[in-house]
Amino acid sequence: MNTDVIVIGAGLTGLTTAYLLARKGRKVAVLERMAVAGGQIQTHTESGFVFEGGPNTGTVSCPEVAELMADLELTSGGRCRMELAPDSAKRRLIWKGDRFHALPSGPMSAVTTPLFTFADKMRILGEPWRTKGNNPDESVGALARRRLGRSFVDYAVDPFLSGVYAGNPDTLVTRYALPKLYNLEQEHGSFIRGAIAKARQPKSDRDRLATKKVFSAVGGLSQITRAMATYLGEERLKLGLSEVRVSPVEGGWRATYINKVGEEERVEGRQVVTTCGAYDLPELLPFISCQTMGRLSNLSYAPVVEISVGARNTFGGDYRAFGGLIPSCEKKDVLGILFPSACFKGRAPEDGALFSYFIGGVKHAEMLQKSDGELEALVEEYFHSMLKFPATATPDLIRIFRHRRAIPQYEITTGERLDAIAQIESLYKGLTIGGNLRDGIGMAHRIKQATDIANKL
Repeated sequence: MNTDVIVIGAGLTGLTTAYLLARKGRKVAVLERMAVAGGQIQTHTESGFVFEGGPNTGTVSCPEVAELMADLELTSGGRCRMELAPDSAKRRLIWKGDRFHALPSGPMSAVTTPLFTFADKMRILGEPWRTKGNNPDESVGALARRRLGRSFVDYAVDPFLSGVYAGNPDTLVTRYALPKLYNLEQEHGSFIRGAIAKARQPKSDRDRLATKKVFSAVGGLSQITRAMATYLGEERLKLGLSEVRVSPVEGGWRATYINKVGEEERVEGRQVVTTCGAYDLPELLPFISCQTMGRLSNLSYAPVVEISVGARNTFGGDYRAFGGLIPSCEKKDVLGILFPSACFKGRAPEDGALFSYFIGGVKHAEMLQKSDGELEALVEEYFHSMLKFPATATPDLIRIFRHRRAIPQYEITTGERLDAIAQIESLYKGLTIGGNLRDGIGMAHRIKQATDIANKL
């Protein structure tokens, strides 16, 4: 089979790249090892609950998200529609002591919150006049402690990074993990001054599509990947493959693989895009030298256990919030608990609620080795102590999803990896190395990267 572009991987990045190329009239072939498309995005429906086995939400932080969702609604005949979380879901909770507290959303709540010490509250007020840092590889934790104080790191930065990266603020490098935050200080000398300057910049109509609102799709995130897979069709989307290898040939690229019935096949194209994890690249790209590949595949991943928990009766509990995060210093066995049914309709039966527990991460990788019984016992403990369900109540649904390599960690080796990617792409024309090993880990990052790649090709 001959094509224009070979895309390796049918996760969000690969599907979006292929979908946008197909929409432009390009011939594409997508090769995927799993038997279903979507990668980590997998929505499940059971007993009146609709829950995710991977990412729960995205953020409309760039115009590309809104544009893709509008186009998918068109090409799917309305079956794939964006759903935005209500304003009540803007409320974020942080655990301290024996209960959740609302994360400050403005100057008054920042002054009155019990989360930060008085000294750090004063330090935050003085942030605009603090000296700019000069270490390009400064960690997020070091940067935030320097500018905002230790309690702010403990009760805002640490839980935020646990929720996003399941990572350690003292190993994640700011300019890679949170580049917008890094640039605020470097370009404006201050987070606060930089945020004010950004807010004052004129915006085009396209810029205004980026609302920063939390989004999903009606019926769950799999509606997005399913709509793209359906548009591509079986001829362009090959699932259940093994031994996928890519090699340069005269005039382009060749991919060989074993199909789901055990037959060897190949496809040739002028260009190839990889969107798989860094750990798959040594086997996928055997023509790259071991030394260069070592710099490319040097990425570590946070292991995460995600547990969907459903309750048919909330017993009067108020769960109108995005969810709650738990700082490392509180010494709990859970990173956070999201409230999906407070964000999107139809995720739980009427009068019920759906929760997503996240456990493990970089700091507690050993949690992945817990048995299902141990994890269920932990869920029930926090069901009562954190979510405040009465002692007689028990969850009506518990489903466990283990992800050994859940979230890439943009640590000090990231610079080497980015340099290796640039070197390889320069040496091997027509090869693009994408995926969440660069350019960000969120759904919006994946959609924007895929859009940029499709536009480039």
